[in-house]
Amino acid sequence: MNLPYRPNVGAVVFSRAGKVLVARRTDLPADSALDAGWQLPQGGLEPNERPSIAVLRELEEEIGTGRLALLGECPGWLGYDIPQEIVGFAYRGDWRGQKQKWFAFLLLGEDSDIRLDLEAKPEFSAWKWVDLASLPQWAVGFKRDVYVQLACQFQEFA
Repeated sequence: MNLPYRPNVGAVVFSRAGKVLVARRTDLPADSALDAGWQLPQGGLEPNERPSIAVLRELEEEIGTGRLALLGECPGWLGYDIPQEIVGFAYRGDWRGQKQKWFAFLLLGEDSDIRLDLEAKPEFSAWKWVDLASLPQWAVGFKRDVYVQLACQFQEFA
């Protein structure tokens, strides 16, 4: 496959209790198989945008708060290929998958600071706190390996 990877950033947001925020995508049915509509906040990089700036923008857009403290970041980029059967549809057919720079944050505010309804077209319809070790079970299959790596990489923050 000759398509490039879409540059992307992602955030693992921790509560003070060491739990991780996962959110349900609005573009997947609520009864998706294996509850695979849940994911971590993530989004594409704008041209010439630094990952450290992009992740803060994405968090504001997706979970409605910037009341966060940076805990760490993965050294390098993680990536995944999307399934062949959706390559022509996902990401407008421009990408084969994503390469992602991941960051860990601590929520400094309260749960009430998390607002999914601030954008005209919200990406998420619900959110909850889960154990970091369970993170891979919330991921859709083709993202699962990335979530396994994140659970290992950010274990010290749980």
